[in-house]
Amino acid sequence: MAAPVRLFRGRGAVANVQGRFERDVREAVDDGWAPPRPAFGADEDDEEPAALQTQVTPEHVRSIISRNDSPDIYFDYSINPYRGCEHGCVYCYARPYHSYLGLSPGLDFETRLYAKVNAAEALRAELQARSYAPKVINIGSVTDPYQPCEKQWGITLGVIEVLNQAHHPFTIISKGGLILRDLSQLAEAAAEQRVAVYITLVTLDGTLARQIEPRAPSPTRRLKVIEALARAGVPVGVSVAPIIPFLNDDFARVLRAAHDAGAQSAFYTVMRLPWEVKDVFVQWLRTHYPDRAERVLNRLRDMRGIPGEAPKHPGVAGAGGAGRLNDPNFFTRMKGEGIWAELIRQRFEAQIRRLGMNRQRRQLNMALFNPAALSAQGSLF
Repeated sequence: MAAPVRLFRGRGAVANVQGRFERDVREAVDDGWAPPRPAFGADEDDEEPAALQTQVTPEHVRSIISRNDSPDIYFDYSINPYRGCEHGCVYCYARPYHSYLGLSPGLDFETRLYAKVNAAEALRAELQARSYAPKVINIGSVTDPYQPCEKQWGITLGVIEVLNQAHHPFTIISKGGLILRDLSQLAEAAAEQRVAVYITLVTLDGTLARQIEPRAPSPTRRLKVIEALARAGVPVGVSVAPIIPFLNDDFARVLRAAHDAGAQSAFYTVMRLPWEVKDVFVQWLRTHYPDRAERVLNRLRDMRGIPGEAPKHPGVAGAGGAGRLNDPNFFTRMKGEGIWAELIRQRFEAQIRRLGMNRQRRQLNMALFNPAALSAQGSLF
């Protein structure tokens, strides 16, 4: 039988799941004969594993702007100052990227991070290239630009400073309260209609938030961030992403609280489980919410409407079934399909109408972009 689960304090993933490029599968097994021993990361006298320390490795990149060709994402360009994310959100669709580094999308994604230390310098060069065609850049598509390590490294701040020097429009998606450190920079961009910020808020339940987003700011803290941004004149919206049936489907309350704090717009996605995210989430769900795990998984399958598939990784119960847990197709992967997905859409849009949100589609100002200003400012590196 499988060895008992031992949770690491302050971490989302239950364990280091196997990456999809790994040839060998390793699984802890308790055959009943070996004497009790502490789990990996535990001291001999501890009753639970010791906290895993976060390691941040500096990385130099040749380019920093990623191009996006997905029709169901609102931005064409994105910048991610870090690889991995210490917030440890169990549902994060970016976890599988750690497999390309030979690391686990589980605990490694939360504890073994990479900081792109020359991001601002690389951005400066790309914006000045003759071939560069300006489009809105989103900061934080597969990592949170204001996760805890940003306080030490300041890479996101450096990126925003370059964008402001060039009068380039940008958006930010984040949960991090550290964004208020850069309020003056954001207000400067807002004065030229070049910025919009989206704060991710999936629940008002503090207990659920600590379990599913263990190192992200509390829901109360994020509402205060929305309030501070709005007060400073920075256009701010709320990202209710993802919605997970039977866990955080009280999104009407989330929208009300965000609106009352100053959010002008909102969007949502339903839970996606690409690649190893499926294994991480199912393991977490069965550990923390065994009483409703099957209901959650069955409802997710109902919203995908695709013939069943076998589990990608052995040893993760509940990852297969009558329907598929992930839909990789454009146009349906973000919102799902079927009666339950339609019900979520109707409820979300009804609350948006009641609150008067999303009345205008904000267009950021592209006309002010001036790459020559980067040369006039001189290099800071």
